Amino acid sequence: MPVYGYTFRDNNGAIQKGTAEADTEEVLRKRFEEQGFQILEVEVLRRGSTRPRSFGKVKLAKLSIFCRQFSTMVDAGVSLVRCLDVLGQQTEDPKLRKILADVGERVESGDSLSKAMQRHPATFNNLFIGLVRAGEVGGVLEETLQRIAGFLEADVALRRKVRAALTYPVLVVVFAIGIVIFLVTFIIPRFIEVFEDLGIKDLPGPTKLLIDISNFMTTRYLWMIIGLVVFLIVWKAFVSTKFGRRLVDRIKLQIPIFGKLHHKICLARFSRTLGTLLTSGVPILQALETVAGTVGNHIISDALMDARARIREGDRVGDPLERSGMFPPMVVHMISVGEESGSLDFMLQKIADFYESEVEATLASLTAAIEPLLIVILGFIVGFIVIAMILPLVNAVGQLSSPDALQ
Repeated sequence: MPVYGYTFRDNNGAIQKGTAEADTEEVLRKRFEEQGFQILEVEVLRRGSTRPRSFGKVKLAKLSIFCRQFSTMVDAGVSLVRCLDVLGQQTEDPKLRKILADVGERVESGDSLSKAMQRHPATFNNLFIGLVRAGEVGGVLEETLQRIAGFLEADVALRRKVRAALTYPVLVVVFAIGIVIFLVTFIIPRFIEVFEDLGIKDLPGPTKLLIDISNFMTTRYLWMIIGLVVFLIVWKAFVSTKFGRRLVDRIKLQIPIFGKLHHKICLARFSRTLGTLLTSGVPILQALETVAGTVGNHIISDALMDARARIREGDRVGDPLERSGMFPPMVVHMISVGEESGSLDFMLQKIADFYESEVEATLASLTAAIEPLLIVILGFIVGFIVIAMILPLVNAVGQLSSPDALQ
């Protein structure tokens, strides 16, 4: 991590100098602004000797197992270096094995566990690092690791529920798209040849529409692929911008039916994460900053950062959350009660349990409603294609069997 030399003016107007480690100059300036100071000058004294190494991202399920085992070994009095060495040897994940070997080397050379884990942000996010640092400072690393494992297991369970509920609808949609593409690109051209052989020129409107679509997909498929690639590139560039991310996240919250589901998932993640951080002894301001980066929606993240600024100035926790409009009255009320009674972490865990059950119930009802709806839509599309192709043949047979044709 780079080391910066800085000059700032304190509350008495005196010029002070010092040095500090920070990821970037912007992070250092923000840190001082939160304390009410303004940096006058910053210079890099020493750049980071090594860049964060990346061995890929480890699955949350394997990471939670690692935390459980790590906690047990630490509680048994095994040294950190020995724990990391043993866990690295017994894990079946090659990425996790390399990461633990690197972390073990850094810890053995004198770094703290949290600082060593910071070299692997793809695996150990800010929440993970913050909890480990809190456990190190408080001398309760084994309890903190147990909390991290419980948090990860709850997050994995929620993700599995969402994934399981969406698996069937996604398969039906993919199957429907495959059928339509097959019919339009392979079957309809054969019907067109039959129409030409029979000399059928006066085609019904639905048939003309389907033939135009088929001709476009069979003759200009390359343009379709190029257009799709360009769209994906433009879309990725758009959502990588600050405005694009916030616009997309705002739309996610406002989509009928699915917007409420996304909101509930974010609220469950917010409550679970903040409750875990506070239980581990992380200060409320630092906890809110960490939660804002992990909640999964930038609109809610902005509301949390605004609330953090108000809380730093002396407001209660629930008041700025209520003014943001992103948190339902029930959540605000329970947070206020928890703050008054000194059991805010307990209340947050209760909120998380409630919204996780709400997410599960919403997913069950959505799945029950979407499945027959998708089947009806698929049947309508296939039926339209079949009828559009049969209509010209029916008209041709009708013309051949008419009295004028018989004469």
